[in-house]
Amino acid sequence: MNSYTIPLTPAQVRNLKTVLRGQDFDFFPKQYTIFAAKKGKVSVNVYEKGPKALIQGTGAEDFVRFTLEPEITGVLESSSPAKDGDSADTGAFEPHFGIDESGKGDFFGPLVIAGVYTDEVIARHLIKSGVMDSKRINTPAKIRQLAAVIKATPGIVFDVIAIRPERYNEIYDSFRNLNKMLAWGHATVIEKLVELKPECPRALSDQFARADVLQTALKNKNLTLKLEQRTKGESDTAVAAASILARERFIDWMDAAGKKVGYEIPLGASARVVETGKKLVTAHGPEVLSKFAKLHFKTTQQVVGRLL
Repeated sequence: MNSYTIPLTPAQVRNLKTVLRGQDFDFFPKQYTIFAAKKGKVSVNVYEKGPKALIQGTGAEDFVRFTLEPEITGVLESSSPAKDGDSADTGAFEPHFGIDESGKGDFFGPLVIAGVYTDEVIARHLIKSGVMDSKRINTPAKIRQLAAVIKATPGIVFDVIAIRPERYNEIYDSFRNLNKMLAWGHATVIEKLVELKPECPRALSDQFARADVLQTALKNKNLTLKLEQRTKGESDTAVAAASILARERFIDWMDAAGKKVGYEIPLGASARVVETGKKLVTAHGPEVLSKFAKLHFKTTQQVVGRLL
């Protein structure tokens, strides 16, 4: 959603102006407004009639979610705004587990799966602290900062598993299917969370395959809690928090691996990744890849000319 209209009280109007100044918004005159301001991809127009705020631009959702609602109105209604014809998530502040992973598309590094428990109090705290989908965070420093906030949140329950490349390759050989392997990993994290918070009634996961794939994995572990899967699951605060914890563990592993070999291990599966893989193989032989990389990727053939 790129446009929001939100009623404000006179006191909230004054507070909003102070917040915008603190965030270095540029103010400009505009007819019928108390004030109008803009920064980057967000414009804020506070109209005399109402008064009411009109927030527009491609950054409007983030501004409403992380600034206007937690700092000005105190009413969190847009954490999961309606998109693409879907209705807003009415259970966003109800107790549930959120599950997400990191490293799935990276040739180098582990597959990390994390889960986080939230209720209304926890979710509101995380939103106010700026927790969002890790893919929208540009720096490792910010990932680590938010991960620390998540871990220190009162009442939080979480679990993180990192499947290092050697173990990943062994498990993949048994599944021969990435989605089934992901489902096993998600179910393993949910199983641990249920041990820690047995009264939690529901788990939410980003949908990475047919719904029955993860449902079958949960059934195999005799887990009976309600499971929801949906695309863009990271719009949920619990899933977003899980994505940050998973990303933190992933980048920590990558940093440690880079220090071990003496140069940076790149992300993704780009030409630079292929170049780094060849460098590793030249120095240590093709068998070294199993310690650093996911061997079923086609990138392996680009590095050594065949799958290992």
